[in-house]
Amino acid sequence: MDNRGSITVLTGRESQVAERIAWGASQKEVADDLGISRYTVDNTLRKIYQKLHIGKMNELSAWWFCTTFGISFALSPLKRALGAVCLAGIFIVGEINHDFQFCRYREGRVRIERIIRLKE
Repeated sequence: MDNRGSITVLTGRESQVAERIAWGASQKEVADDLGISRYTVDNTLRKIYQKLHIGKMNELSAWWFCTTFGISFALSPLKRALGAVCLAGIFIVGEINHDFQFCRYREGRVRIERIIRLKE
């Protein structure tokens, strides 16, 4: 039986790392934000992956959002398809709109952040 449906308790540090990764931060950004080494973040992610029986960052993101917002993993195929279509629609509208940065483009953001820090 798959253990993904069971409740898994993460430590405080694992929860902090999982949340930041789920929101799209890189390992380096998580390390800077928490004041720890990038290798510590990598080791913490390995422990999280072992506890949750997952292997990818997108699976961690899905797990975190589903458990945080109370979304069931056992959705019917119709509900999954409907959810995917809704999310794709939101994404497409956001990309077309261009009033705000809907997707996260890391290269430009990191460079801008460095320039701002240098000016301060």
